[in-house]
Amino acid sequence: MVKVKICGITNLEDAITAVEAGADALGFVFYAASPRHIFPEQAADIIRALPPFVQTVGLFVNEASDTVNQIADQCGLDIIQLHGDESPDYSRAIRRRVIRALRVKDISSLDVMDTYAVSAFLLDAWSPDAYGGTGRTFNWEIAAHASKRGRIILAGGLTPENVTESIRLSRPYGVDVSSSVEIEPGRKDAARVREFIRNVKEIRS
Repeated sequence: MVKVKICGITNLEDAITAVEAGADALGFVFYAASPRHIFPEQAADIIRALPPFVQTVGLFVNEASDTVNQIADQCGLDIIQLHGDESPDYSRAIRRRVIRALRVKDISSLDVMDTYAVSAFLLDAWSPDAYGGTGRTFNWEIAAHASKRGRIILAGGLTPENVTESIRLSRPYGVDVSSSVEIEPGRKDAARVREFIRNVKEIRS
């Protein structure tokens, strides 16, 4: 069954809504330029209140590795998602499992996959203006190629309306959503969160 990560969590109400709807993981954005940015103290309070068996993911962009490890310890994060220009050596300095985000422009964007020893790759749409969270899609056939080379988490422009098709085309390990299930940046739409998760979980391989 395809895993679901709801990203950009900024409050406990949205976190619990996502968990009760069946989310496998929650994402917390520790990147100050993001409209979904959260401070470590806030994230730690939310994570302490979560039920067990829910994975927590911290998203970072070009942050010092020591700072990432310190925030991961402070918040009790399970996984680190690297969304910047972090090198393979950098990822090895992280004391948690790592998801490496790749911004996909064309199939050549996958060339670096063999250089990273990580738990999974998150594929997002390339943008000259942002490191992610643009709400744009990319060619899902490229994701299908990537899934033959490692665990793939599909992101970028996924919605309750298109997620079924995206999974059938790309066969990912998991999917990641943020902006399309929001009322505004950092505040989730409970009905759309539930619809997104339901549509993913109803897919049978």
